[in-house]
Amino acid sequence: MIRVVLADDHGVIRDGLGRLIEALEDIELVGTAADGAEAVRLSREAAPDVVVMDLDMPGVDGIEATRRITAEQPGTAVLVLTSFSDRGRIMGALEAGACGYLLKDAASADVAEGIRAAARGESPLDPRAARTILNARAEPDPLAGLSPREREVLELLLEGLPNKLIARRLEISEKTVKSHLTQVFRAIGVTDRTQAALWAERHGLRRDS
Repeated sequence: MIRVVLADDHGVIRDGLGRLIEALEDIELVGTAADGAEAVRLSREAAPDVVVMDLDMPGVDGIEATRRITAEQPGTAVLVLTSFSDRGRIMGALEAGACGYLLKDAASADVAEGIRAAARGESPLDPRAARTILNARAEPDPLAGLSPREREVLELLLEGLPNKLIARRLEISEKTVKSHLTQVFRAIGVTDRTQAALWAERHGLRRDS
């Protein structure tokens, strides 16, 4: 029996996916989480085989939750199931340790098989995610010089969040946020937030990416 924790901040989606999982004879739903912090806690308590992880959640988001779970629970596979197919989120999730990346418009059977594949140690990928990865290998990454955390800080800056809210979102200090921003500005060759936003636009990065 494959033990699964499901993390998604939308109740309707969480309930629907939960019913799908519970209807499968070889998969057991052992917990549901409405945010990343709860997903990390449930993973510690239930030691699931697979965590089905949304990315855009309040507080601790799916990428950071994935990073924590894979660091603390190496025997647990994290399978991303999200609405976003942009390069930043795909690469960020995989770099954080996710074993696979599926999109929410996938068929129910594909989600079920993705969970089984993740439990077997495989890497289920939506074709669009796979193409993005192949393109990323072929094209230079403008963010190649940034660490995963620095990328997260840049993404939140592009959402318009001030340092205080970035710190709260990532559960780090404002001083650490400022340090990351200094590194980001130096790496991309800018001196302030406005220039960083303009740089991101020139390189095809979106404020919601």
